Order: sequence, then structure tokens, then C-alpha cells
Amino acid sequence: MSALKRKRSLHLLSTILAGALAPCWAMAAHAESAAAAAADDAGADALPEITVTAERRAESSQKVPLAIQSLTGEELARTGYTSVTDLQYTMPGVQYDPTQGAAFQIRGVGSTSFDFSNAKSVSVVVDDVVMDGQRANGLTGLVDIERVDVLMGPQGTLFGKNATSGVIAVTTTKPKIGEWSGRASASFGEHDERILNATVNVPLGPIAALRVSGFDQAFDGFGRNVTLNRKVGSQHEYGGRARLYLEPSDNFNLILSGDYAYHWDSSVRTPVSGQSAALTAILNELGVYPGPKSADTADSSFGQIKTEEWGTSLRVNAKIGDHELTSVTAYRVTGYDNSTPASLTPYDRYAYIPFNLGQLDTDKFSQEVHIASPTGGFVEYVAGAFYNRLHARQTQLQWSTGGQPLYDAAGTPLPTLIALTGAIGEAGNTSLFDSVNETMAAFGQLKFNFSPRLSLSLGGRYTHDNNSQSIDYVTINPVTIAGYTPNFVASSAAPAFNNGRVKGNNFSFRIAPQFQMTDNVMLYATYSTGYKPAGIAFVGNKYAPYEDETVKAWEAGIKSEWFGRRLRLNVDVFRSDFKDFQATILTQIPDGSGGMINATVIGNAGGLRTQGVEGSLTVQPMRGLQLSGAVTYTDAKFTDYVYNATTNYTGSRLTNSPEWSGTASVDYDHEFASGMGFKAHADYAYRSEYWTVVGQPAYSNVAGYGLVNGRLSVTLPNRNVEVGVYARNLFDKYFSTGWQQYGVLGLLHYTSPNARRTVGGFVNVNF
Repeated sequence: MSALKRKRSLHLLSTILAGALAPCWAMAAHAESAAAAAADDAGADALPEITVTAERRAESSQKVPLAIQSLTGEELARTGYTSVTDLQYTMPGVQYDPTQGAAFQIRGVGSTSFDFSNAKSVSVVVDDVVMDGQRANGLTGLVDIERVDVLMGPQGTLFGKNATSGVIAVTTTKPKIGEWSGRASASFGEHDERILNATVNVPLGPIAALRVSGFDQAFDGFGRNVTLNRKVGSQHEYGGRARLYLEPSDNFNLILSGDYAYHWDSSVRTPVSGQSAALTAILNELGVYPGPKSADTADSSFGQIKTEEWGTSLRVNAKIGDHELTSVTAYRVTGYDNSTPASLTPYDRYAYIPFNLGQLDTDKFSQEVHIASPTGGFVEYVAGAFYNRLHARQTQLQWSTGGQPLYDAAGTPLPTLIALTGAIGEAGNTSLFDSVNETMAAFGQLKFNFSPRLSLSLGGRYTHDNNSQSIDYVTINPVTIAGYTPNFVASSAAPAFNNGRVKGNNFSFRIAPQFQMTDNVMLYATYSTGYKPAGIAFVGNKYAPYEDETVKAWEAGIKSEWFGRRLRLNVDVFRSDFKDFQATILTQIPDGSGGMINATVIGNAGGLRTQGVEGSLTVQPMRGLQLSGAVTYTDAKFTDYVYNATTNYTGSRLTNSPEWSGTASVDYDHEFASGMGFKAHADYAYRSEYWTVVGQPAYSNVAGYGLVNGRLSVTLPNRNVEVGVYARNLFDKYFSTGWQQYGVLGLLHYTSPNARRTVGGFVNVNF
């Protein structure tokens, strides 16, 4: 980008921030003088304080110099969403991509690779444990959640593991000593939807407590495989969590946790357009009509995904004088199985890749220890160390037709291969990957309190990464046969390039001044850096290393509360410049015989920039009524991305990155004189158009859409029983989540369970 354009971008961001600050400066003096009186009048009408641990100590979110979006467990429950991936509909600027390695994006930036060893740009952290590895999020059902915090921008200094784009931090509810309590809820809706949750808190004497929660949720898909007469798009999840809390003294406590989750779904890509006339006629004859709202398929095989995940962790807190020492030890295991159908009809059973089976198993160990000084002095500090080892093993099986044509020149499917004789057979390959990623880091932050109003935070993190991978790749070639009796011959059992190792070191830092204008108005700015480690990409039996990804980020904002904390307004502007962004590229790799071949792998795209504005407003005008809204503008584009000699993506928007996204909600809670209660909730989530394929081809465009959810309920006099109805996607707004172009197979797309209206009823019981 030219210096002139860069100057204009900075000017735009500074102008927007100045416009947001102007009324705040004008109101500050009046707010300061009126604060005490307003606080006295606020009482139960004041907004609840949000406590976060974004800087490794518990503090008010309004005092942290960082853009944070937060939702309590109760707020999440009111939305009706049940999976951590649904957070994208509750917080603007957050997106989830199910097609490119199943990863989150924040401010338009996320991981764009199926490579299971590639570090994620957005870290998911549950109870201070990093959930790394593809498909691992440590949280399937959103049950017994205390809060979810989304930390926007690079967070590698103190929080997360190599999180260049942000962190999604989930905190589950801690057991309560001396309290017998519990909660059970059941929801039933359209498409045979059922959502069952239960939690119980059991006191174990005066110094311990046990908290156990479980969930089971399922629904039928709204598409059908007409060949197999089975519904597609269905899901079933179940699991649980147990936490033992022990507090033998005021200076020592520990939490031992264990969790398990199982996920199954039959998500499938369905035909949209671009199929030949002959193929379209066959699909129509079977009852499948390709189109942008099509959810039916005629695949000859059934695709499904299974994920099983369990883990345990031990958190120990000890007070040493005025200091607090924390240790978090964790071990986790994940199993992921995927079978993908590739044929569109039972007549082209062996189309493209007749089956694609994958199995990924990971186990990880992590250890973190940090110490935090007391607050209130001239210098506050946090210091710690982190170790993480992720071991992943993947088996991938792919089979094709052994060179036989699937379609004639007109696109007409040829007869099934089973009826042929001669040189047919099957061709395929089996890939056995093994990867070990080790990370060691030391981190710390100093906060200088120059006055009660002015402070400066300086943080840094030194990281050493060691990434090793190996592959065993076996190719099966067809031979001439008589009839359908393939003779498989292994052509390569020992590839020429079957292992590799990369190491790297990095120092990332953060500078964050903040100024407390009044007790309830704070200005802040941050400059931070971050990085993702280098890695190795494999294509067949060849490998190609890629370099570190680094980022430099600027952010400035205001956090404010007004009118006795009945109104909360936060605004920030941001800009992040990425260098050597890790993305899918076309490159050349050794062919094993001294030459080079083209390959599509994860590599370094060059550069990208994301910049924009974020704002949130929460108002509680009267007791029982709360209004909330948030909006994000994101301009995320590649500044340097030469894909190959003829294709340059520089200037293109990032995939799955809408310019505008926003949310709004209304909550009303009223108690009658009889003790009965009435609750109403409505929320709206919007995102503007975006593209799911780099380069913004027209076929990958997802039009802007908005989703409306609603909830009405009544509570019995003691408020222990709540009965109500809910509607998710009330106006039945249909949308796609991803597109893929497959030559003669045409354009295929993915959709989401949230793309159809679901109406149902629920009951909650507290005891």
C-alpha cells in the first residue's frame, strides 16, 4: 500500500475515534460530579459488572485496555444456541468457517488450512487450557457456562498460544462450597430437536464441593439422501463435565476437572448449479433439483463426521504473601473420523474420488504457571511460563477410478464401472501423517501506575517452537484384469521425502497506556505484535516448509459507563498488518527425482491488513429491561498475495469476512405481585455479504442476511420453574456457509442447521 493510502487509512480511523470521543469529553465533567448521586439511585437498576481475566488476574472488563466482548451463561442460554461454533451469531466480528479446517476468525482473520499441524490464528481456551489441534474446542454443548470472553486482536503476550487474531476464552462455573443446588432443562422443537441439560452442585463437607453437568442434544437435518432414504444434515452430541473444588485454607485451593464430549453429524455438500444437462436430468429423475436452496442429494454413500474428545486438568492457586501463584496442568485426547461422499448419483458410483476417509487422533499435554503481584502499588506485574506438546496422527484414504473416464464429452455419466472389463481396477493412496509440535514460552507484564488516572502496561513473551512431521505414503495402481477383480500393487512404500523439522524463536510484545478520565470513563491505546510458528506442508509424499507468520497491531478505544452505570458504551478502532500470512498458495516442491512440480499447499501468502471500528452499547433504562447492541466494520484485504504467475489476489478481501456485522437484543423480566414472572427475549444478528473462496469469484458469494431469535416464558412464584416457547431463525432466512467448485460435478454448497426456522418449547427447573 502506498504511503498516501496508508495515511488516508490512519486518518479515517483517527477521525472515527475522535468523533466517538467528542461527546464523551463533553459529558465527562458532568458525569464526574453526578456519579455519586447516580450510584446511590442506581441500585438494582445498574448494569452488572463484567469480571474477566484477560491479563491473568480478575478485574473489571471496563478497566482492561483491550477490546473484549463478553456473554454470561444466562445470556447464551437465552439465545437458544447450543454449540461453541454458534458464538459467531452472538458477537460481531466473529466468524466460523466449517470448510477450511473448522476454525474461528476474528476481525476477518483466521486459519485457512486443513493442515492439522498448522497453529490456529484464534485460540479457543477453556478454563485456561488451550484447545489446539483441528476440530478440538473442548466444548460441544454450552452447558453450565459462567461466561465467554472474546479478546480481539493479537493475544500471544499473556493469553493463548500463538493467537495472532484473538482468543475465545470460556469459563465454566466453579463448584460452590456448602451449597446443594442444581438445574435441569429440556427443550423440544421442530426437526425432532431435543436439548437436554442438567447440572448438580454437591457440598463435600466444609472445604470441598463437586459440580457435575451433562448434556444430550440432537436434531434431524432438513435435507434427504434420496438414494439411501436417509436425512442429511442431522446432528447428535452428548457429554459431560465434573469439577472437584477443594479449599483447605484461605491461602490455597485447587480444582480438578474432567470432561467428555461426542459429536456426530451427517453434514453434506449438495448440488447447486453447473452440472451437465444429462447429469441434471438424472438428478431430477431421482427427485433432486439443484439450486441455491437445495438440501437434498443422491450420493451412493453416506457422509458423516464423528468427533470424540476428553480431557482432564488440575488448577492450583496459592497465595504467597500478597502474591498469587497459579498452576494449570492439562492432558487432552481427541479423535476425529470423516467420510466424505463424492458421487452425485448412484450411477456414477466412482465419480471424482469415490470415497475419502480420514482419521485424526491427537493427544496433548500442557503446563502453565504464573504469579501475579498485588494491585494498587506503583508497579504491578504478572510473570509465568508455558509448555505445550501436541502429538497428532492422521490416516487419509482416497480412491479413484484408475484412469477410466467418468463422463463423456457432453458430460453424460458413463455406465457403472462394475459392468466393465479390461484395464479398470481402482487407484488410490493411503497417507499416514505423524506430527509433534512443542512450544515453550516465558511471559510477563509490568504495569506502572503513574497516578490514580494514568498507567502504562509493558508485556512480552519469548517463545521457542519445535515442529516435526513425517509421512508414509502408499500409492495403489490399477492393472489389467478380467471382470471386477482389482489387483492392487503398491508402487511406493518409502517416499523420498518422508520427514521434516522446523524450529523457531520469537519475541512478541505489547505496549498499552491507559488514562482514567473519570471513575467510569477510560481511554486506552495498544501496540502489540504476535506470531504463528513455521511449519511443514505435505502434498502426497512431498513436503514444503513454510515460514513464520507475524503481525503488528494498533488499537485505540474508550470504555465508559454513564448514568449510574445504567448505560455502557465502548468504542475502539483497530488495524493489524500481517507479514508472511499462512494461507493456501500454489508453489513448486521437489518431485523426488531432481525436478520440481506444482502443488497447492499451505504457505506464506505475503501480507494482509485488517482495520476497522467496533462499538457496543448496553442500556438498562428501568428495572427488568435491558437493551444491547454491537456493530463491527472490518476492512480485511490481502496487501500482497501472488498465487501464481497469472493470478494475483492482492487487494482481494479475505474469505468469510463480511464488512459489516452486528447484533442487537432486548430482554424484559417482570415479577407480578403474585410472585409469578414473565420473561421475553429477542435478538438479531446481521452480517453483510462475503465470499468463501479467495479472489471473490461470483459463485462463492454469500449474500448478506440477518437472523432473528425469540423467547417467551413464565416463571412460577418461587422462580424455580420456568416454562416457555422459543423460535430460532424466526423468519426462516436461508443461507449457505460454503461453496466448492468440482468441474463436471458443478457447484456444490454447504449449509447450516441455523438456516431453517426451528420453533419449540422448553422447561427449566432449579433446585
